[in-house]
Amino acid sequence: MNSFLFKKIDNAQLVVFRVFYGLLVSAECYGAIATGWVRRTLVEPKFTFNFIGFDWLQPLPGNGMYIYFAIMGTLGVLITLGYKYRFSALTFAIMWTGVYLMQKTSYNNHYYLLMLLGYIMAFLPANRDYSLDAKHNPSFRSTTMHNWVRWMIILQLFIVYTYASIAKLYNDWLDLSIIELLMKSKADYYVIGDLLQQKWVHQIVAVFGIVYDLLVVPALLWKPTRKLFLYLSFFFHLFNSIVFQIGIFPYLALAFIVFFFPPKSIRSTFLKRKSEHVDNTPEIPKHKHLILSVLSIYFLVQLLLPLRHHTFQDDVLWTEEGHRLSWRMMLRSRAGTLRMQVIDKESGKMEYINLKDHLTNKQSRKVACYPDFTWQFAQYIKKEYAKNGQDVQIFVKNKVKVNSAKYIDFIDPKVDLASVPWKHFAHNDWILPSQQEE
Repeated sequence: MNSFLFKKIDNAQLVVFRVFYGLLVSAECYGAIATGWVRRTLVEPKFTFNFIGFDWLQPLPGNGMYIYFAIMGTLGVLITLGYKYRFSALTFAIMWTGVYLMQKTSYNNHYYLLMLLGYIMAFLPANRDYSLDAKHNPSFRSTTMHNWVRWMIILQLFIVYTYASIAKLYNDWLDLSIIELLMKSKADYYVIGDLLQQKWVHQIVAVFGIVYDLLVVPALLWKPTRKLFLYLSFFFHLFNSIVFQIGIFPYLALAFIVFFFPPKSIRSTFLKRKSEHVDNTPEIPKHKHLILSVLSIYFLVQLLLPLRHHTFQDDVLWTEEGHRLSWRMMLRSRAGTLRMQVIDKESGKMEYINLKDHLTNKQSRKVACYPDFTWQFAQYIKKEYAKNGQDVQIFVKNKVKVNSAKYIDFIDPKVDLASVPWKHFAHNDWILPSQQEE
C-alpha cells in the first residue's frame, strides 16, 4: 500500500487540471453575475431558502452578492495563475460553501461537487509547477507528486458516476417516461427540438446514460478503451451542456479526463515540455497516518451519504428525504398545488397566504411540492406574524405529482407546520405515504 499510494509520479495532470479548474471557477462566478443568476437567486427574493440549520447564512444586502461573486471569480483567476494558491483555493472553497448553503432554490449536483472539489484542490500541491508561486520561489518548484493525489480525484469521480448510474435503474427511467418529460421542455430548441421528441432518441439517452456513467471511469483507466471513451465523453458532456444547460459541470467533467492520460501525453499536449525523469520511488511523508485517516474518513462518508435515503420511510422520489448530496441527477420532475392557511391562536381568525406576496415564481413552485421548502416557508410566515404579536397555526392543503404520476395529497392537512420540528435524520411523518389513494 505504501509503495502504491506514496510513490512519486509526474504532477503534470494536477498542474494542468488546476488551470482548467481555475478558469471554470471564474466562468461560473462571473457568468452568474452576467446571466442574472445572482440577481434572480440572491438579490431579488425577499426570503432565501437556505439549507435547514443555516438560517444565519443570508445574502449580503445591496450589491453585496455581486461583489461576493466577483471576488470568487477573481480567486479563480489566481488559482489558474497559481498565485498565493493555498490562500486563493481555500478562500474560494469557503466562499462557495457559503453560497451553496445559503440557497437551494437553484440546486444542482455540480454545486455540491464544486464545493467538495474546492476543499480537495486547496490541500493538493497543484501549484508546484507552472505557477507564479513556483516562479517567485524556485526552491518550491517540483515536477512530482504522490500517487494518492491522482487516485483521490479518480475515486471521487468513480463514486459520482457510479451512484448516478445506479440511481437511473428505476421504472420511470427504464420506461422512458422521465426522459420524455424532460425533453418536452426542449421542443422549441432550434434545429434539434423536434429530434429530441423522438422515442428512439429517448431510448438512446436512457441506455447511454446508464452505461456511460457506469463504465466511464474504468474505461478511461484501461488503455484499449481510453480514446473511445474520450470521444464519447466529449459527445456526452457537450450534449448535456447544449440540451440541459447545466453550467460548467460538463466542462469540469471533461477537464477531469487529464488524470486518465499518461503525464508524458499531458505535458507534450498542454505544457510543451518533455517529461522529467521520475523514478517512482516511494517517499513516505511524516504525516502518513494523518493523510490515510483523513482519506479513509472522507471516502467512507462519500460512500455512505448517497445511501442514507434507504434508512428513511417511503420512496425518496416522493419524500425527497435523502435526495440531495447523493448524485441523483435528472431523475424526477415535481409539480404541486398548495393552499396555506393561517389561524390566529387567540382570535381564531383565519386567512390564506398568497405565495406571490412573499416569493418568486420559482420559489413558489418549490414550496408547492418540496417538503423542506414548505416547512421553511411556514416557519417564515410564523415569524412574520410574530412581529405583530400574533401566535399562529399554519396548515397546508396540497397535492403533488412526481414525473408522469397523478396528483395525490402530500402533506397532512391536520398538522400544524408552525409547531413541528424538522427532522434531519428521521422521516417527517407529516409527509403522507406515496401509496395513498387520490
